[in-house]
Amino acid sequence: MARIIYISGGCRSGKSKFAIEQASKEEGPKIFLATCPRLDDEMSSRIERHKKERIGWETIEEETQVAHAFTQLRSRTVVVLDCLSLWINNLMYRAEKNGEQITQDSVQILSTELGNSMRNSDAKTIFVVTSEVGMGLVPENKIGRLYRDILGICNQTLANFSEEAYFLVSGIPILLKSNREKVS
Repeated sequence: MARIIYISGGCRSGKSKFAIEQASKEEGPKIFLATCPRLDDEMSSRIERHKKERIGWETIEEETQVAHAFTQLRSRTVVVLDCLSLWINNLMYRAEKNGEQITQDSVQILSTELGNSMRNSDAKTIFVVTSEVGMGLVPENKIGRLYRDILGICNQTLANFSEEAYFLVSGIPILLKSNREKVS
């Protein structure tokens, strides 16, 4: 059973850097599971630059079928999943493109499937990165509110699957949950 470490915070708070630093301390092959789509040349350049920074890491790019990616892992790998917030964005985009609706219930189901897939994978440790978007103003439009709500459901679900949870502020990790202490 894989150990899951949840890492959340605002944009540019140091979440990914923290996840990679912590994962680098672990023994075993390293995998970076990226959910960011290559939308344009700038994004592709950014992705390639980040890949070069992770020397010795395998990168898997998967925009929507993230749970399935965990069924393909080699034994005892250390994974950084970056990030849930883009995964939710990708799911919303795909649903809209296909004339479908994504709901809080469907995201709850998909997030639970992802949590189970991670937990039951052959990975040793999984660092799950996500953004916290629910601490600001209420978005002015329906799609913004839906995104905030379903990302919140996804975040709650995956934090519940984790043994440890961190919140980053200005690059400083704050431990929210640890398997060594009971959080109510």
